[in-house]
Amino acid sequence: LGSGDSIGAGDTYLVLDVLPEELSKTVFAKVRDEVKWDVMHHRGGEVPRLVAVEGEIGEDGSIPVYRHPSDESPPLNNFSSTVRLIRDHAHTALAKLGVHHQLNHVLIQYYRSGKDYISEHSDKTIDVIRGSSIVNVSLGAERVMVLRTKKDFALESPVIPTGTESTPSSTSRSSQRIPLPHASMFVMGLETNNQWLHGIPHDNRPFQTKSPAEQAEGGERISLTFRSIGTFLSGNPNSTHISDSLSPDREAEPSKTIKIYGQGATSKTSDTAKVVPVGPEAAEENDRLIEAFGRENKESTFDWEKVYGKGFDVVTFRTVVS
Repeated sequence: LGSGDSIGAGDTYLVLDVLPEELSKTVFAKVRDEVKWDVMHHRGGEVPRLVAVEGEIGEDGSIPVYRHPSDESPPLNNFSSTVRLIRDHAHTALAKLGVHHQLNHVLIQYYRSGKDYISEHSDKTIDVIRGSSIVNVSLGAERVMVLRTKKDFALESPVIPTGTESTPSSTSRSSQRIPLPHASMFVMGLETNNQWLHGIPHDNRPFQTKSPAEQAEGGERISLTFRSIGTFLSGNPNSTHISDSLSPDREAEPSKTIKIYGQGATSKTSDTAKVVPVGPEAAEENDRLIEAFGRENKESTFDWEKVYGKGFDVVTFRTVVS
């Protein structure tokens, strides 16, 4: 599937060449060299790609927070110059389609070869502004995004778009493959995120057998996933590392100035922001949030308001290996 095709639940689409030609020629190297790359761990292991987090930092030092399953998240840095420029071009491309999102957060991922990948998942939407879209800009080598319906998703009268793989059974899982070329923008609606899983699988084919687009930048790809985030941390959160917030031995005092508010928190406004819980105080809430994330990954009828609506105040959490 590609530009102009119906993707996922019909609220998802691919836009080509969202960057000006001159920027497109140099943007991969600029982002690669500007971004402060880090590693991310999940369930005790290093994820197979490098990552960075950037976003809009408020005048008061507040930052948007995007919570998802990981042992800890890299610190959020202000938008670097080239990433901000890409964000601005994404805004322009979206506006031409009648979409007006304020993308204030980006998770940047560096796929160093075909061996780097991301497993199929649904994005966690507790902090993503409801009604917005998730916007992914691809730089460098072309990789394939694979969408697959969740196990519990059954189509009563399946209308299968061209390029969708499915068996005749209405309860079968359908899949779609979307190549993501350099300077393309994959816009995923939240209904697609609700009904389908998505991921970038391994590509272990011999390099010389790949197309020129797949060989670009030596097979390396940078993915920038922009989101409109409605949950914020205040109190200079980047000055204190709180990744051990669930540890009983953690001294809670250093993070007492860090507060959380907004869509995904229990306090919805900045003037009622609450202190981020730490240590044993956070453990029970952490377990409930991890359970909620698991439900969102599995349920195509996930009830956002019922599960997330009251809010959660834990920020950094540990996943438990069963």
